Amino acid sequence: MKMMMAAVFAGVMGAGTAWAADPAVGTWQTQVDDGAYAHVKMAPCGGAVCGTIARTFNSDGEYKSKNLGKKLVIDMKPSGGGSYKGNVWRPSNGKIYIGKMSVSGASLKLSGCVAGGLICSKQTWKRLK
Repeated sequence: MKMMMAAVFAGVMGAGTAWAADPAVGTWQTQVDDGAYAHVKMAPCGGAVCGTIARTFNSDGEYKSKNLGKKLVIDMKPSGGGSYKGNVWRPSNGKIYIGKMSVSGASLKLSGCVAGGLICSKQTWKRLK
């Protein structure tokens, strides 16, 4: 029984270590969009990574947006080499787009696309934590 519990514990700890090593996990600052920007906390969600709006800012400083706590990055699944595929929500129009994301060091490139990827909006985010 002790051996089985040790194996389960090691498996759980190993999974946690794998997620901790995911380059997208952490807090990121978005680019300004529609006069505001946000801090987005990226964390594991199932077999993917999701990003939740943690703080919001405008030209007057930090403010309490109605979007706090909402998912901006939805089910981004790793596709190798720091790249991900999933969905992106745009708060200004409430629409969800086909999303792609790539992480390189302290930079995260995110795009939301329609028409099978023919028309895309892109942002580059910077890592805060």
